Amino acid sequence: MQPRDLSDHVAYEAGRGIEEVARELGRDPSDFVKLASNENPHGPSPAAAVAIRETASSVSSYPKAVHADLRSAVADRWEVTDEQVWLANGGDGAIDYLHRATVVPGDTVLVPDPGFAYYGMSSRFHHGGVREYGLEREDDFAQDAETVLEAYDGDRLVFLTSPHNPSGSTIPLADVETLADATDDETLIVVDEAYGEFADRDSAVALIEGRDGFEARDDVAVLRTFSKAYGLAGVRLGYAVVPDEWSDAYARVNTPFAASELACRAGLAAIDDDEHVERTVGTARESRAYMRENVDAHVWESEGNFVLVDVGDGSVVADEMQERGVIVRDCSSFGLPGCIRITCGTDEETERAVATLNDVLATLDLERDSTDGTDDSSAEVADT
Repeated sequence: MQPRDLSDHVAYEAGRGIEEVARELGRDPSDFVKLASNENPHGPSPAAAVAIRETASSVSSYPKAVHADLRSAVADRWEVTDEQVWLANGGDGAIDYLHRATVVPGDTVLVPDPGFAYYGMSSRFHHGGVREYGLEREDDFAQDAETVLEAYDGDRLVFLTSPHNPSGSTIPLADVETLADATDDETLIVVDEAYGEFADRDSAVALIEGRDGFEARDDVAVLRTFSKAYGLAGVRLGYAVVPDEWSDAYARVNTPFAASELACRAGLAAIDDDEHVERTVGTARESRAYMRENVDAHVWESEGNFVLVDVGDGSVVADEMQERGVIVRDCSSFGLPGCIRITCGTDEETERAVATLNDVLATLDLERDSTDGTDDSSAEVADT
């Protein structure tokens, strides 16, 4: 007995953790700072941490009541009905639910390249095909309706990421509306706003509900997560906001008790912890600005809690930075081998990352000059 043919499936490559790297290098974990996975440098919402501790003794019960309570709280936040909120085990769980509700064998989904690998992974799990539209580094990974429509061919789902991972670019809501108007009636536009709290953009929920001058639509869905701004990556909690017409589908596609008791209790506490979110967003904006101003390489403008940096050889630079105690993301798995992605950290973490990166880049430049057989003195003689 063997599993079905999985040769078209690619394993998701997560950022490496401090403990893993420390063991591999035989070092103390305290030597390292991890800025590879876009986690919250301030940790979880303090209110959520209290809720998790207080909930520990009740995890023997299924989370039916608290699951309903959290759906209601999220719905209140977005001014939608409870039934429009599809809670899930992380944002990737919500991606799975949307595939379950839409994709049948022979359907295709359209995803960004570079982009979040799980869009395509989930489609293949559900026997769908995957097609791509390119976001070009020469255009600073700009996102607009025209770029997507050039690649569109009747796909069942079209994924947009705003802010985009790994570049940090965003797409205007007017372009999302243009896409929804121009695509087939049976195409769902999915706007992944996992990093939405960090962006100076309105949510695409406005398109679902017909707010801010937009007409209400039944062909747009929005993904959100508690992992980033709320600092709850470890409890795995995300959700989709769907059109009202999709409400009944949730009960038919979700797993029983789609989010755990601990996750739901943490989410209920975190969603009202505005102070923690504001602090987190402020830190990210300061960190982004500091890296753009001080890194000795091209840093793309970003509206996420990370920046993308052009370093020439992402694998070499990431390895060298790791040796010096700063773990960042080599973007080869995104199809960007010349780049690294650095998560926005605290002031101290960001300053350390910038200093380490600049030192690595300078060292590599010196080594390259030495290999080329040139140095400053020989250049000076040649000039004279």
